Amino acid sequence: MAIKVANAPVNFGIYRTDGAPLSPDALLYALAEAGYDGVDSGPIGYLGTRSTLGERLARTGMGLAGGWIDLRYDDAGGFAAGLAGLEAALAVFAAAPVDDPRFAPRPTLACPDHAARFSAGGAPGLPCGEWTAFAGRIQRAADRCRELGLEPVFHHHLGTLVETPEEVERVLDLTDVSLCLDTGHLWLAGGDPVAAARRWRDRIRQVHLKDACREILGRARSAGGDLAAAVAAGAFTALGDGEVDLPGVLAELGGYEGWLVVEQDAPISRDPGRALADQSANRAWLRGHGI
Repeated sequence: MAIKVANAPVNFGIYRTDGAPLSPDALLYALAEAGYDGVDSGPIGYLGTRSTLGERLARTGMGLAGGWIDLRYDDAGGFAAGLAGLEAALAVFAAAPVDDPRFAPRPTLACPDHAARFSAGGAPGLPCGEWTAFAGRIQRAADRCRELGLEPVFHHHLGTLVETPEEVERVLDLTDVSLCLDTGHLWLAGGDPVAAARRWRDRIRQVHLKDACREILGRARSAGGDLAAAVAAGAFTALGDGEVDLPGVLAELGGYEGWLVVEQDAPISRDPGRALADQSANRAWLRGHGI
């Protein structure tokens, strides 16, 4: 494996550009000191844009792993309205300095939250008759990324229209987009991350390494909580403290080249010092497993 390890602003509860508990420079210097090679963008603009982003990454010695872009693939009008956001994000990623194409930033395409799917009863997914148009819009977004020299990855996510292994398989069958395998989200959606790493190995171009606990998720759902409540309750644990067979996943990823992004989604109220301690421990866990 040729891997670089990144971290992410979500681990510090940073989901918006305003009100972040840490400045971008403070975050990057702390992560570099903890042994990380790069970082996910977090909310577009948090790390800067274009020249300011490149200068900040160079100053701290960090690379850019990619970043989240959600679009309404289920709705033609909503999809069209979101394309300006796609272009803005791609401009940021294209400005990031890259000295090895294996570690270029990956635009992380995803669906927005679908609250009804997260509820205890669970809403049905996309109707069968809508999948062709849905996948066609994913393909259009992927093609636009590639026009700018960026290789996109699609991120399945709990509480969206693509969360189950069967839905991921449908996206892979109907498009040529690469995959971001998120071990924690797949586990909480009822999947087997080890089997997924084996089955989809040839399509995986980014990995979000997460541990997770279905018991904590179940309690949050039963209480009527949303995904944010599950995150606050600790459904995404420190590496090695949850139920995901992470060593098994890493074993299946033999030959993988690219970013491995450590994620332990945290609530907005997360104490920065505690979050940094967690991420230092996560990096140590990876070193203990040869990465």
